[in-house]
Amino acid sequence: MEPAERADGRDPPEPGGLPGPDPRGFVPQKEIVYNKLLPYAERLDAESDLQLAQIKSNLGRAVQLQELWPGGLFWTRKLSTYIRLYGRKFSKEDHVLFIKLLYELVSIPKLEISMMQGFARLLINLLKKKELLSRDDLELPWRPLYDMVERILYSKTEHLGLNWFPNSVENVLKTLVKSCRPYFPADATAEMLEEWRPLMCPFDVTMQKAITYFEIFLPTSLPPQLHHKGFKLWFDELIGLWVSVQNLPQWEGQLVNLFARLATDNIGYIDWDPYVPKIFTRILRSLNLPVGSSQVLVPRFLTNAYDIGHAVIWITAMMGGPSKLVQKHLAGLFNSITSFYHPSNNGRWLNKLMKLLQRLPNSVVRRLHRERYKKPSWLTPVPDSHKLTDQDVTDFVRCIIQPVLLAMFSKTGSLEAAQALQNLALMRPELVIPPVLERTYPALETLTEPHQLTATLSCVIGVARSLVSGGKWFPEGPTHMLPLLMRALPGVDPNDFSKCMITFQFIATFSTLVPLVDCSSVLQERNDLTEVERELCSATAEFEDFVLQFMDRCFGLIESSTLEQTREETETEKMTHLESLVELGLSSTFSTILTQCSKEIFMVALQKVFNFSISHIFETRVAGRMVADMCRAAVKCCPEESLKLFVPHCCNVITQLTMNDDVLNEEELDKELLWNLQLLSEITRVDGKKLLFYREQLVKILQRTLHLTCKQGYTLSCNLLHHLLRSTTLIYPTEYCSVPGGFDKPPSEYFPIKDWGKPGDLWNLGIQWHVPSSEEVAFAFYLLDSFLQPELIKLQHCGDGELEMSRDDVLQSLTIVHNCLIGSGNLLPPLKGEPVTNLVPSMVSLEETKLYTGLEYDLSRENHREAIARVIRKLLNHILNNSEDDTKSLFLIIKIIGDLLQFQGSHKHEFDSRWKSFNLVKKSMENRLHGKKQHIRALLIDRVMLQHELRTLTVEGCEYKRIHQDMIRDLLRLSTSSYSQVRNKAQQTFFAALGAYNFCCRDIIPLVLEFLRPDRQDVTQQQFKGALYCLLGNHSGVCLANLHDWDCIVQTWPAIVSSGLSKAMSLEKPSIVRLFDDLAEKIHRQYETIGLDFAIPKSCVEIAELLQQSKNPSSNQTMLSSEEIKEGLKRQQEKNADALRNYENLVNTLLDGVEQRNLPWKFEHIGIGLLSLLLRDDRVLPLRAIRFFVENLNHDAIVVRKMAISAVAGILKQLKRTHKKLTINPYEMSGYSKPTQILAGDRPDNHWLHYDSKSIPRTKKEWESSCFVEKTHWGYYSWPQNMVVYAGVEEQPKLGRSREDLTEAEQIIFDHFSDPKFVEQLITFLSLEDRKGKDKFNPRRFCLFKGIFRNFDDAFLPVLKPHLERLVADSHESTQRCVAEIIAGLIRGSKHWTFEKVEKLWQLLCPLLRTALSNITVETYNDWGTCIATSCESRDPRKLHWLFELLLESPLSGEGGSFVDACRLYVLQGGLAQQEWRVPELLHRLLKYLEPKLTQVYKNVRERIGSVLTYIFMIDVSLPNTAPTASPRVPEFTARILEKLKPLMDVDEEIQNHVMEENGIVEEDERTQGIKLLKTILKWLMASAGRSFSTAVTEQLQLLPLFFKVREMAATTLSGLLQCNFLNMDSPMQIHFEQLCKTKLPKKRKRDPGSVGDTIPSAELVKRHAGVLGLGACVLSSPYDVPTWMPQLLMNLSAHLNDPQPIEMTVKKTLSNFRRTHHDNWQEHKQQFTDDQLLVLTDLLVSPCYYA
Repeated sequence: MEPAERADGRDPPEPGGLPGPDPRGFVPQKEIVYNKLLPYAERLDAESDLQLAQIKSNLGRAVQLQELWPGGLFWTRKLSTYIRLYGRKFSKEDHVLFIKLLYELVSIPKLEISMMQGFARLLINLLKKKELLSRDDLELPWRPLYDMVERILYSKTEHLGLNWFPNSVENVLKTLVKSCRPYFPADATAEMLEEWRPLMCPFDVTMQKAITYFEIFLPTSLPPQLHHKGFKLWFDELIGLWVSVQNLPQWEGQLVNLFARLATDNIGYIDWDPYVPKIFTRILRSLNLPVGSSQVLVPRFLTNAYDIGHAVIWITAMMGGPSKLVQKHLAGLFNSITSFYHPSNNGRWLNKLMKLLQRLPNSVVRRLHRERYKKPSWLTPVPDSHKLTDQDVTDFVRCIIQPVLLAMFSKTGSLEAAQALQNLALMRPELVIPPVLERTYPALETLTEPHQLTATLSCVIGVARSLVSGGKWFPEGPTHMLPLLMRALPGVDPNDFSKCMITFQFIATFSTLVPLVDCSSVLQERNDLTEVERELCSATAEFEDFVLQFMDRCFGLIESSTLEQTREETETEKMTHLESLVELGLSSTFSTILTQCSKEIFMVALQKVFNFSISHIFETRVAGRMVADMCRAAVKCCPEESLKLFVPHCCNVITQLTMNDDVLNEEELDKELLWNLQLLSEITRVDGKKLLFYREQLVKILQRTLHLTCKQGYTLSCNLLHHLLRSTTLIYPTEYCSVPGGFDKPPSEYFPIKDWGKPGDLWNLGIQWHVPSSEEVAFAFYLLDSFLQPELIKLQHCGDGELEMSRDDVLQSLTIVHNCLIGSGNLLPPLKGEPVTNLVPSMVSLEETKLYTGLEYDLSRENHREAIARVIRKLLNHILNNSEDDTKSLFLIIKIIGDLLQFQGSHKHEFDSRWKSFNLVKKSMENRLHGKKQHIRALLIDRVMLQHELRTLTVEGCEYKRIHQDMIRDLLRLSTSSYSQVRNKAQQTFFAALGAYNFCCRDIIPLVLEFLRPDRQDVTQQQFKGALYCLLGNHSGVCLANLHDWDCIVQTWPAIVSSGLSKAMSLEKPSIVRLFDDLAEKIHRQYETIGLDFAIPKSCVEIAELLQQSKNPSSNQTMLSSEEIKEGLKRQQEKNADALRNYENLVNTLLDGVEQRNLPWKFEHIGIGLLSLLLRDDRVLPLRAIRFFVENLNHDAIVVRKMAISAVAGILKQLKRTHKKLTINPYEMSGYSKPTQILAGDRPDNHWLHYDSKSIPRTKKEWESSCFVEKTHWGYYSWPQNMVVYAGVEEQPKLGRSREDLTEAEQIIFDHFSDPKFVEQLITFLSLEDRKGKDKFNPRRFCLFKGIFRNFDDAFLPVLKPHLERLVADSHESTQRCVAEIIAGLIRGSKHWTFEKVEKLWQLLCPLLRTALSNITVETYNDWGTCIATSCESRDPRKLHWLFELLLESPLSGEGGSFVDACRLYVLQGGLAQQEWRVPELLHRLLKYLEPKLTQVYKNVRERIGSVLTYIFMIDVSLPNTAPTASPRVPEFTARILEKLKPLMDVDEEIQNHVMEENGIVEEDERTQGIKLLKTILKWLMASAGRSFSTAVTEQLQLLPLFFKVREMAATTLSGLLQCNFLNMDSPMQIHFEQLCKTKLPKKRKRDPGSVGDTIPSAELVKRHAGVLGLGACVLSSPYDVPTWMPQLLMNLSAHLNDPQPIEMTVKKTLSNFRRTHHDNWQEHKQQFTDDQLLVLTDLLVSPCYYA
């Protein structure tokens, strides 16, 4: 039963008593509650206060002292750790200050990108729980974020390699905006719309940008009284846009995301009803389901479909409310797609469908939680009128359950189905669980279908909690539990692994939820039980039986895996992977069952497992481990009873078997001895207090067995020692029962059935902790003194060379040492010693944080950790010098060093995997509906334990001491030793250590680089390789080669390049070559531009002062003096100067490195690659590097040339002079006033931007008085707030400069490009082929030439001109591509040239282009298309009038044959498309020119014309608030075409078919002409269906009937258009089709059987078929509803059932499809039809002809 809600809805009191008035002076925002349940909870407040005070004062101090690094970064990292440990345990004031400070830091414009990401991640974390801060507490400006996104995601210099951003930056920024969005000021929306509306030009890429900005920035969570300043400003505009857009441009999906968010944040405040049908149609279309047989998908659809997650959120938010419309459509949606969930279906669309199933219930549960259970916060609540009612929930569950049950068995989706069922069962168990059980019982019976079994079991696991708790909706649920458990037992089957695992999971899940207590006796005692309770009571008598049967099954499993003989012979140390999984499943399930048993059942089970374990002898590898695990589980549950049985027995056997001293030296031990040792070592993993009773016996055994010769023997004995130490010294919970205090109460007081499926009560968890007592600690130290000391003394002597030890003895001693260390890790204080100073200067303290983890260290004793460290280092030295091949000992030493450095009681990787599995279990059992941490008790205890471990593992910012330095150096020595396995293990430990200590990398790098020095003669190849691996790092840790720090890179990069001259380097060894490749690749992948400017702005410093002064808690640091602040400023300026010096230094050193003689080519390339990473946008490259790159444009190796081209393009961008801009008022330019409401498209006030051949600037004066607007989108939708254009010529940088006027950097480039030899060589190289047939127009080269002509105007034209003329005449593909790249660069580079220069340029270019276009070939037409398109991009068309006039001269001259004509059209189309809406005149001229040519003979020309038509009409869009276009319009064109197609409409059937040789010279009659015209038009329609934005125009529909002439395209086109939703149903269209259907058919004539005439359908038949096809298409266009026109239309169709083929077939198909999509909701749909219609229809759908 659900616990009754608290009347006042407040949270229950804190654990540990009532919250009194807080003595600490502040109320924490939100703490991690689990901290209060730790055994040392009372000490945490003081600890966290101290840390918080330190963080506040030091962070404030660092920022005021201008010290971003190391101080600022160090303390922000401390703040994230603080949040991880304590949650948001600070006052609201502090919370706001932290956020403001980080917001200021993150938005420093010149901030290094890696710091920006660090600050951003912390800021996201601080803003995560938005209910903690309301809009009144915090307001954040939006512009700084916008500037940041603009600067980084839309960077103008990144593509030139002047900025290197990490891949993650996009997600980080978007999440950051999302987190800040709720706090944008109320006026933000209006400002954003002003800012981004001008970008909304649907033909331009900027549209995508505008919508992306809207999607991520627009705030949607404003309170209702501010809605008029929020979404009401844009909702109608954007939804109108969405409704009218058809073809899924990429931004449509982003609009959906925006609407989904809007809907969720404002449930009940927006009326979605008018849009619901549209929304569902679109979502359905976006699932890309194959409909019928026609899968007409425009390929772009696949990528641009909606994100299901957002679509689901949108649907969920619209549910409920008075109208219930959404539920109706949702039911329709599922009815129509249910069949796709059938397990036999499979396809690319399946994933989406599964995601839909999984997300939708989840989303509805979240909404219910928000409406019914969540604590109210400042966020707008859902109004009562729109909350989901119980009826809504029931309807929802009903409509989705069918597909979910189908999906249970699907090939991929049983997991998604299980998650869906889990959420559905929370809402309506009575509707969900019975059908699942119906499928489960039969599945448990069958043996032949394992897949069915695994699928159903995983679903039952999902609904387990709802099943067991019963509750008011489904009281009979619990009665199913026992039958299910009993039937699941056969699943424990040694032969079927997956079945076995799922059965274990199933049994464990149920036993966690239910106390296994026999309550049958209660029936006699009480008579107030309900029927169900009585039934349960009698059923519980079976529990004991179940437990025993389960054990028998497990024993069977174990015995079948005991293949003794094979195990022993193969001596495999490890189990196979599968066996270890089964072992885990078995032990955890058994342990769960025993935990949940009553005492009686437990004792029976204990006896049984004890008897089993002593009556057999198991091998220790597999079976032994499993049995020992079962025994351990038993001992853990009831230590006292169990130890009484096990310990004496094992000790006796072991003592007996080792009586004789000979045993100690045997290589192979008796199996019985090994098995008992193993058993003993496992059962000591229990509550340490209970072990003390047996200490004498256990110590005896240890003394007897630790020094066995047999490795297996002493390893088991060491395990025993390890477990004894751990059990006595660690802090851990001792029980995980589902009810605190266990079940050992008499049934009269305690009725277990009430606790079935009950969640743990976080406030009364009653954890039983094991905290080491002084007695236990003393015992642990006794063990260390007895067993560790002697080994250390031996090893000490061995290391000094005073004692000879055999390798086996050394290994044995080390094993004992290691086990002692990891057994007592948390008793031993960390290593002490002198810190290593002077690694980084800082004016802020960088101290480490000490966390209390439950133990006071006993400092009076010797620290064993230090003793071990001393001895091990000496021994290591000895081994490396004398017996380096003793790898086994070295492996152990590496482990010991790692644990000495880091181990405090738990290992990171174990913690990570436990955290992961905790989260998995939590997900599979949680109750998302009620929330409030209603997890099972065992899970909650686990979470508290994880919190404790997290504290032991937190070693953030450890001080780097001498002893650490020594040990890390030892690891480095091991990482470069002779044996690769030793190196590998040492390197992993080395990387882990580097990550833990502050700044130790700077200390280690020089030592690693020592091995790479070319002047050292004594480095072996192994050391060389080891050092490279140390630089490379592992995938998760630090990469030394690429720390984002000048001081480090300055050393490592040049060293990597110079290492090519090292003696140890050999390119013959593939492993070394691969290493260098990996290194270079990793540096390139991870490099981010490193900052040169570390200044902190004033606004930031002010907040830092506030933070430092803030009280509660406050530290007693004094405020900063002005001297300190001056000093800080001085240091920061020095740091900037240092950075700059380092930067130039690095460039020079790399150049020195690359220019060394005999450097192998590979290293030269690596060096040049590294140099090219150093281009920046805030600093010109040093001159020497510029010269280097320019010279390398003509390097022999193509890789180097490619890098040089990119680099020089970047350098030219750095050298670009800024051009002055002016602000203008666009309305004055046009002489019209500002329109009152938004109107997009061609308006009087943007008419002056159009291309007009009458007023083209043809003279200098006209040119200079024109106002050129380069960006194509300005003015289409609206004008920007601040419209800037370039100032006049005299205010721009001077052109035509002589060499003396240039800067040095420019002179270098000038000299090279004025040198004819250099240019000739360059052009030769550029016109070589790279990869045959694969080369394309190269944007990098284009950027190079654009830069050259932009920076030096026409200085190099004289040198280049002869080359261009030569290249254009040569028709080879690579030469043509080269000249196309140069010409595009020329045209775009001439943006700021004076009129005279431009005019001269075109006099040169026009003849070139004419030649080029007449020489165009199949290989090059793409390149020329790209060339012209690139030239026209973002340029005012009036500047390019020469080009357009040239292209329009006569595209179809027919001179070079049809191919050249098609290519010229292609090129022309490229240029015009870039100009979009600004060239209506050119489009009209082109259309006028093309219309007579539509009947072109040649197919390729016709197709090209069709495609050009699409572009001509693309501007004619029907979007909301858009003015009619001045460009050509579709209706007028279509009317003219229909006129021409007259001859086709009425031709007598006798005319013979036109399938003549298409290009034959035949006298073309009107009809053939018409057919060709039709094909061109068809091409146009198909192309525009895929391209344009909006629905077809009625006029286009008039062409439809004619399609059916050209049969092969007919069907596809029509269904394609419908599927693209390109056509809207309207009555003219319907009437039109009906008219066609009525065409009279002529009487059939007798024909000669042989005559061809048979194949030609008569014109009338064609028309009639066309009509029927059209009507059919209309019917199928509405798969889920019955619009008003549908019934009549069906009647009309049915009249044609007896027409001749192909009509009859079409009608049948249409009707069957209609039936398929409508029959599920037939009850509803029926109401749309009159009775007569229904009669006819029923008749049709089941008539014999339907089945015929």
